[in-house]
Amino acid sequence: MKKTIFLICLYLLTNIKIEAQSLLERTRNRVKEKIEQRIEEKTDEAVDKGLDKTEDAIKKSGKKVKKQTTTTDTNQTTEESDEETNGAKTNKTKMESYTKYDFIPGDKVLYFEDFSQDAIGDFPALWTTNGGGEVKTVNIASGNWFHMNKEDAVYCYTKQILFPENFIMEFDIIPDGDFANGYSLTFYEDPGNTELTDDLYPGTKGVHISFEEGRWYTKGYNNSMDVGGWIEGESTTNPVVLNQVNHVIVWVQNRRLRIYHQGAKAFDMPTNIHAGTKFNRLRFSGWSTHSTPYVSNIKVTTAAPDTRSKLITEGKLVSYGIYFDVNKDVVKPESYGTISDIAKVLKENPTVNIKIIGHTDSDGNDAVNLDLSKRRAASVKNALVSQFSIDGSRIQTDGKGETQPIVSNISSENKAKNRRVEFVKL
Repeated sequence: MKKTIFLICLYLLTNIKIEAQSLLERTRNRVKEKIEQRIEEKTDEAVDKGLDKTEDAIKKSGKKVKKQTTTTDTNQTTEESDEETNGAKTNKTKMESYTKYDFIPGDKVLYFEDFSQDAIGDFPALWTTNGGGEVKTVNIASGNWFHMNKEDAVYCYTKQILFPENFIMEFDIIPDGDFANGYSLTFYEDPGNTELTDDLYPGTKGVHISFEEGRWYTKGYNNSMDVGGWIEGESTTNPVVLNQVNHVIVWVQNRRLRIYHQGAKAFDMPTNIHAGTKFNRLRFSGWSTHSTPYVSNIKVTTAAPDTRSKLITEGKLVSYGIYFDVNKDVVKPESYGTISDIAKVLKENPTVNIKIIGHTDSDGNDAVNLDLSKRRAASVKNALVSQFSIDGSRIQTDGKGETQPIVSNISSENKAKNRRVEFVKL
């Protein structure tokens, strides 16, 4: 019995010793890790302080720090001053990549469609087709998307749009499948006001804008001409990318046609449209193609308002050319042309002060919309100050959220009109 008790005690003492040794070893390792971690942190801190001092010295000396900036159409290097970009380096880089965006959307929305009022799985109420299609959601972007899912079909907007001679159309498209033969957007003149037409060249006059894998191809046409009825153009700059969201901008200015994509002017032809064409219809179509793309966020506006007159003479400019992601306050690069134009007017009129006011539609929480509108106005001010060197003391900001709609928020188009930024002369 005594022997058994002795063995038990010996066993317990041995285990206690082993545990104590193990605990001591773990403690030593932990202390070692903490010491190494603190040494690393102190080293990083010292390096950061040294870099900060170096950067401050460069700024005080007035020297420029060279940065490599690659644009999407040419691989060119530009020099920027750190002093100029201090405090807004991220925005500067984003905005800079869009300096070739010389378009400025107008102060009037003629048409907007994001299919938000259509049920998922339904065909859009204001469109028609000789094929098939339905509204869907996609995993790479928010909102509703019109899937034009029938090959060799046309998709016509059923209402007339009285396009002026100078207008801009923007839309998002996700190309899929075999896009070698592309897909087309067509503006055309249709005196007969036909809802659906599958003619290859609809109406009396028009222009096809084909976005294909590897190129843009355009064709102005006039069906009354036996000879010389086609005016063709082509560009390989920044074509659409398969299975990604592509934001395409088309600017029609009388006979001139320009296309913008991925931070550059992708196409520009001064006489791509027949003289005297008065567009009143639009459609999408695919011919001999196996692609069934998705489209959304279609917007048509008047183009290039007289910023100087609106702001200086009339005292107020309503802008639809400043872009933000949904529920975000970061100014998107496509806003460059509009903000640059505002900055130019302010520089030419140094005694003029302004207030920037953000507005939202009625979707979402009232308080959240109010806060978002204020932050967006502040972001526009920051862009003017940091990117274009406008004195911040000349600019006030405010946000009204959804409290001051221009029109009732009963449709996608009306909501688009209410989402705006206003510049008011003080």
